[in-house]
Amino acid sequence: MNREWKLFAIFLSVFLFAYFVPLATPEFSDSAAPTGAKVTGAIIEAFMLLQWYARNHTLACVVPALFIAGAITTFLTKESVLKHLGPKANKVEAYSVASVSGTVLAVCSCSVLPMFAGIYRIGAGLGPAACFLYAGPAINVLAIFLTARVLGFELGVARVIGAIVFGVIVGLLMGVFFRQSEEDRNQATLAMPDPPASKRPLWQSAAMLAAMLAFLIFSDWFNPGDKTVQLNDGTAFAATLQYETESGYDLRLKDAVLGHETSEVIRLPKSEVAKIEDIETWVTQIHHYRWYLAGMMGILVALMSLAWLDREDFGQWMGNTWEFSKMLVPLLFGGVFVVGFLGALVPEKQIAALVGDNSFQSNLIASVVGCVFYFATLTEVPILEALMRNGMSSGPALALLLAGPALSLPSILVIRSVIGNLKTAVFVALVVVMATIAGMLYGTLYPANPTNLTPPSFTAGIPTSVSDAYQGTANISNFERTKS
Repeated sequence: MNREWKLFAIFLSVFLFAYFVPLATPEFSDSAAPTGAKVTGAIIEAFMLLQWYARNHTLACVVPALFIAGAITTFLTKESVLKHLGPKANKVEAYSVASVSGTVLAVCSCSVLPMFAGIYRIGAGLGPAACFLYAGPAINVLAIFLTARVLGFELGVARVIGAIVFGVIVGLLMGVFFRQSEEDRNQATLAMPDPPASKRPLWQSAAMLAAMLAFLIFSDWFNPGDKTVQLNDGTAFAATLQYETESGYDLRLKDAVLGHETSEVIRLPKSEVAKIEDIETWVTQIHHYRWYLAGMMGILVALMSLAWLDREDFGQWMGNTWEFSKMLVPLLFGGVFVVGFLGALVPEKQIAALVGDNSFQSNLIASVVGCVFYFATLTEVPILEALMRNGMSSGPALALLLAGPALSLPSILVIRSVIGNLKTAVFVALVVVMATIAGMLYGTLYPANPTNLTPPSFTAGIPTSVSDAYQGTANISNFERTKS
């Protein structure tokens, strides 16, 4: 027990450090990242992405997902999971549920992982679990509408169809490739002693899980960050808020203004901004009240726990949640840090230059980039919009949309800890192949850039400092810190 408390103290210390260290202050940035120090700047970017993850994603999304994973393991019986998602379950039912269940979950790959680990641990087949892992982050309702609105109706429809169809294909192939090992695992699961009969009817467990899922949906509700900005001199323009520091705003321009091109990211001191307001939509309206709605769901979960759980049930739930936390959190934080470091060295214009046509190479590069870099909830859309404005073609755009939300370096590390090296390698390879094929097919059918923008001329180059990265050659990690 003492060891567990020490481990918890370490986790908490790392989180608090990442949350409160003043990385965004001008004094820290100016002194820590001298001009020309690319590696130093990349380290600062890595810490800034980790801080953004701690502040905007950990408490609102990862922690609720861990509690849900613990609840799945505690409250769902292996018989019910095997019946609907097991290797011998009806394939149509299993893959239908797995492929579309992400529709209501506005979560990214890192947040799906605890739920994937939970259902896999208690007996779900590798195929349906892999299908859920691939399709879940890509097809939530907000992602579908945002993709169609910003990037075009055709690309939005292609994303839905591609995520579902290729999710099923990936799951089926995983089941075929590892049929023997899955049969052995299934036999081992069935041979395990049956747990004591549930003290609660199924509807109570389902109600608790539904309330926890609702908490996750509202707490991690996405704010697109679209703003109207008015400067002290009367200049007004529309922009997307990327990041806010103590002294300024990082804004992605929606139109050419202030001597900058459309889609460039600029930093404005707060002293020069007279007014900055949200562009109101139903999404932002819910975002304004998200914590009230999430709080109501949290209170409901607490009341149901008090009414339906005894001390033993609650202790088992917390124990399972802690086991998932020990397994997942270090890998997530470490992976996010590495992605921030690598992303700072590769600006978006350089990536866009490599994916400017619908060739096999361009689609493959887009798929690999999507599998490595971390895309938080729905941020893949504004990132992709910027890449397309810089010349990215339509096929690679879809390839990135299908690979990016499904995988990232942090999620690959976690998947490896759940299903092992070989299965993880095959899963990643299948995602890359399927995303590449989908991109090539879409690029053949719709070769035109759906944003209908003429890409600006540029000279690709590595940013020489964090300041450079913010002033028009911003890298992927900057774009991911969309204020939520």
